[in-house]
Amino acid sequence: MPIERRIEFDLIARIRARVGPGDPELLVGIGDDAAVFLPTPGLALVSTTDSLVVGRHFHQDWPAADLGHLALAANLSDLAAMGARSRWALLSLTLPEADPVWLDAFLDGFLALARSTRTTLIGGNLASGPLNLGVQLIGEIEPERIARRSGARVGERILVTGCLGDAAAALGLGDRAGPELVRRLRRPEPRLAAGRALAGRVSSLIDISDGLLADLEHLLPPDCGAEIELGQLPSSRALIAARADPGERWPLQLAGGNDYELLMTAAPERVPALKGRMEALGLRLSEIGTLTERAGIRCRRPDGSVLEPARTGWDHFGD
Repeated sequence: MPIERRIEFDLIARIRARVGPGDPELLVGIGDDAAVFLPTPGLALVSTTDSLVVGRHFHQDWPAADLGHLALAANLSDLAAMGARSRWALLSLTLPEADPVWLDAFLDGFLALARSTRTTLIGGNLASGPLNLGVQLIGEIEPERIARRSGARVGERILVTGCLGDAAAALGLGDRAGPELVRRLRRPEPRLAAGRALAGRVSSLIDISDGLLADLEHLLPPDCGAEIELGQLPSSRALIAARADPGERWPLQLAGGNDYELLMTAAPERVPALKGRMEALGLRLSEIGTLTERAGIRCRRPDGSVLEPARTGWDHFGD
């Protein structure tokens, strides 16, 4: 056997040993040409995939365990936005070298989050090249509870879980960023439980990965606009400590991205119950604006003046 193939198989065996036997619904797992699993009767399958590219989505010197967590979390956030439970993961790694120490550290972060979300790694691929982290997730959901981006209506309220702007602040501050901001950037918490609780109770739902304004655009029907109250944007203590001036926080919260919170619209009469459900999960839910008949998104300062953001969010093919 060529040395390159032996190294690849050794790494696959290392991954398989770390994953363990899997769940009863997994008929064929890591080591075969494809995985075979049994979906839960009566539930619909939900699938998503994402790739993280070095120099584009993360820095080369980030700890491997953080990269393992982040690669899975970014995909789990998409399942959360659909209201789904996570079940199975496929992992495709492009590695500049076959480094078992790096791989073990990466798996520390990936598998810890997988276990906490009851996600089983069932297969994937290894290749040589510039560092790239690819994940495909498969989840399940009751067909009648599927959450979608469509459904928003004029007069509904705009709400968001958690806090905004921490990850963008960490990127901007670099080595000067505090540990809590760095954690929000490298180890975001996918809002799976919140997504389950919100599905079927909000008119539209999406996760915030590209930035609040960019992702809000996806929720707006053609005949609808939005007004954002900047004074209502939720800020963490760490962000306030790093950026005391609200005028410095707002651009990060509006367009920074990588928040992995959930953004939704709902009828005003539903808001108190939604806040109660999030409070039961220990999660903040903030009203940040209203859907309007006037097209476009306007961001109002507390004094009533309008802020014109320089950016609206992440551009996947920009500089």
